[in-house]
Amino acid sequence: MNPLENQPSDELEKQLHYPMGDVLPAPGTALTVAPGIKWLRMPLPFALNHINLWLLRDEIDGRPGWSVVDCCINSDAARAQWELIFANALEGLPILRVIVTHMHPDHIGLAHWLCERWQVRLWISATDFSIARIGTQGAGGFGGDTAAAFFAAHGLNDPDSVEKIKQRGNYFIGLVPSVPRQYRRMMDSDTLMIGNRQWRCISGYGHAPEHIALHCEELRVLIGGDMMLPRISTNVSVYDQEPESNPLKQFLESIDKFRLLDARTLTLPAHGKPFTGLHQRIQQLHDHHSDRLAEVLQACSAEPCSAAELLPVLFKRVLDLHQTTFAMGESVAHLHALWFDGRLQRTLGQDGIYRFGVNPGV
Repeated sequence: MNPLENQPSDELEKQLHYPMGDVLPAPGTALTVAPGIKWLRMPLPFALNHINLWLLRDEIDGRPGWSVVDCCINSDAARAQWELIFANALEGLPILRVIVTHMHPDHIGLAHWLCERWQVRLWISATDFSIARIGTQGAGGFGGDTAAAFFAAHGLNDPDSVEKIKQRGNYFIGLVPSVPRQYRRMMDSDTLMIGNRQWRCISGYGHAPEHIALHCEELRVLIGGDMMLPRISTNVSVYDQEPESNPLKQFLESIDKFRLLDARTLTLPAHGKPFTGLHQRIQQLHDHHSDRLAEVLQACSAEPCSAAELLPVLFKRVLDLHQTTFAMGESVAHLHALWFDGRLQRTLGQDGIYRFGVNPGV
């Protein structure tokens, strides 16, 4: 998810079409968006205040029911809404499996509860399953000493911020207390039979370790998870666990896989409303990041900059600490894209901060 909510202009918005208009599922209810596909919407206690979840009509081992795609965070409010869904939206049929697009808390937080409640299997990529398991053991949260040291090395080193980030070591486990011990692995190009229709797995990188989107050619439907959002730019960050990564390059290459899909594809995003205009949205995201890269390059041409020094360049409003940590990850991601491409060079100052300046050899 991305709490920064960079929104496109009205002209960009007009390039997309929302078949459902302004209609949204009421709490505890589901809307049918395509044959055998129901849309659920649950609240989140963040700036990005909701997540879309999906029910797919299914049959496994001769038993009719539903597959769930994504779960919401672990919270009493989300559990209560699920109870209403069980009572009102399942047509008297059971949940047969739980599919999770990736390991972020709003997607996997209640997977353990749903799997235990219905005695079913979790389906997820191996990478995201493993990272989520590590996170629930307290070693992979978005905070703690290693995260504080990472952000400090990129310029966010004021004592107040450092201390607050150190105190957020249990952030992940607070939203994802457990992950099922067993799972069914999903990989790129795998085909899932969901009901009587084929759904192809499309892997994506840069936002999560190994995000899996699902595409049904017969229905012309893409469940895009967080890889393809209509109104906001997906968070693409460098994290302390992989401090020399190049996630922006990975993300842009990943979304280009969707260019091969039918231009009329109905995209079901994890945040925002179902939309058509997939190819236009892919280009909008490329243009957005191209503009941000140009801004970063211009700033670093004037003088070498740290990621923290670039926050006012990339984000035009005041950010709270939670938003700042996401923004820092994105700032480092844009710097790394230019660094790996050879247009910037990185130096480590005597103050222990990495700064990026124009590569004189380019």
